[in-house]
Amino acid sequence: MFLPANPYDMRCPSREMLDLIGGKWAILILCCLQQGPVRTGSLMRQIGGISQKMLTQTLRDLEQNGFVERISYPEVPPRVEYRLTELGQSLSALARTLEQWVVAHYETILAHRDQRQNETRIALSQ
Repeated sequence: MFLPANPYDMRCPSREMLDLIGGKWAILILCCLQQGPVRTGSLMRQIGGISQKMLTQTLRDLEQNGFVERISYPEVPPRVEYRLTELGQSLSALARTLEQWVVAHYETILAHRDQRQNETRIALSQ
């Protein structure tokens, strides 16, 4: 039997789950996989800036935790795709909501950031 999850306890394994699903690469991968099974090359093209190493590691972590399924086809050359599990689909819906929130509030956030930077410059110059 497992103890209840407590992400505020640094010893609780739920903290590791938050680290994984809260990372930018996991969120972007989950959103990309909502469209259906995807090959790693396609994920690399969709997610600008992710290295092959980070993509592979994040996919492995997502697979190990039950969010993603790796499908290997016995072909020459070998073909591998990744798709969301049922658990991954429920998480990807939350990730998509977060993505949509960022897009909807992007300009407002940038305006606040610029305002704070300008206020800091003015304060430092005085």
